[in-house]
Amino acid sequence: MGKDSVTSIHKKDTTEYRTVYSILLIISICHLLNDSLQAVIPAMFPILEQSLGLTFTQLGFIAFTLNMTSSVMQPVVGLITDKRPMPYALPIGLTSSMLGMFGLAFASNFITILIAVFFIGIGSATFHPEGSRVAYLAAGTRRGFAQSIYQVGGNAGQSLAPVITALVLVPLGQFGAIWFTFVAGISVILLLYIAHWYRKTESEKKKHEQKNGIITYKRLVSKKVIANAIIILLLLSFARSWYQSAIANFYAFYVIQSYGITIAKAQIYTFSFLLMGAIGTFFGGPFADRFGKRAIIIFSIVAPTPLAILLPFMNELIAIVLLCFIGLFLMSGFSVSVVYAQELIPGKVGTMSGLIVGLAFGMGAIGAVFLGSLIDWIGLFATIVIVSFLPILGFIAFFLPKDHEIQSMYKRIISS
Repeated sequence: MGKDSVTSIHKKDTTEYRTVYSILLIISICHLLNDSLQAVIPAMFPILEQSLGLTFTQLGFIAFTLNMTSSVMQPVVGLITDKRPMPYALPIGLTSSMLGMFGLAFASNFITILIAVFFIGIGSATFHPEGSRVAYLAAGTRRGFAQSIYQVGGNAGQSLAPVITALVLVPLGQFGAIWFTFVAGISVILLLYIAHWYRKTESEKKKHEQKNGIITYKRLVSKKVIANAIIILLLLSFARSWYQSAIANFYAFYVIQSYGITIAKAQIYTFSFLLMGAIGTFFGGPFADRFGKRAIIIFSIVAPTPLAILLPFMNELIAIVLLCFIGLFLMSGFSVSVVYAQELIPGKVGTMSGLIVGLAFGMGAIGAVFLGSLIDWIGLFATIVIVSFLPILGFIAFFLPKDHEIQSMYKRIISS
């Protein structure tokens, strides 16, 4: 047994507070808007390839810049705001994204595109851990459900990438990105309202703590037990994010080459995967509240494995069907993994959210660069076949501690 430690938790006693559905809905909409901004970037890849003559490797570096900026900054933002909450960081972050979208519309070369994407990444890095904290504060006792409501907005935003390509970027080209500065502006307005509620809730929380004492947890297990569980979660995030990166960034090129269809029609395949992923995210949280978080995490990564392996060898109709089920199953465990991580280290809501979600972005970034280079080297078909075996790594989820074991890791203490 490791050395006992005590982690202060500055939170409400959830037995005394109800779920705030209106806040969950608004923060989910903001998540949709934020991630739809990010979705513009991979959606522009076919446009940029044609207009600027970019290679797959350069496209991979654009995705790397976006996702790695988010990945590196998210845990940092979460760590800082765990110590000192900053409600108005949310609208400030989306203002950065708005500037990035404006720059993207007018970027004339590879370097200026990277700079614009960097600003969008900073906005995303600020939004995600703080948005997850808002969902946590509004959850009441329904944490799995609340995280799913929050996360489904993001997945829905990501699923808009093919629609954005077909309806905006194909007819308008790169300059079509200018319209998404208005999307960012709407999000900033909504987040100003969220920030006001957030600040009021934090004030009420402090009064509650002064009256009833601060809830702390005394750790009863060694750090190694918790560290091993976190490592497993990170490996699962690696497998999920690399596979998702391959489908979101490069699968459209694969179907264009394999089935001889247009750029616009190719978006149906990516859209099917991402849309069903959003649906899976929504149902994952409630099912986790009902059947347990560990069970849903295992299901989400094991169930799509045989479908993913079959996908590269199917015809164009069956491929869409398989993509739907893969997206549905694979993403059902994403929001659940965030809540599971939050309970592994109580009181570090922002840090753990930033770590799990941020790592997903970071792994996706590395995956985009690696896979882009791999496509340039060995071709699209061979790369998609190799990627199809990634979900096999998910079987390590069976080594995660069970839900009741996590609950027994800490002793709850109320101190004045």
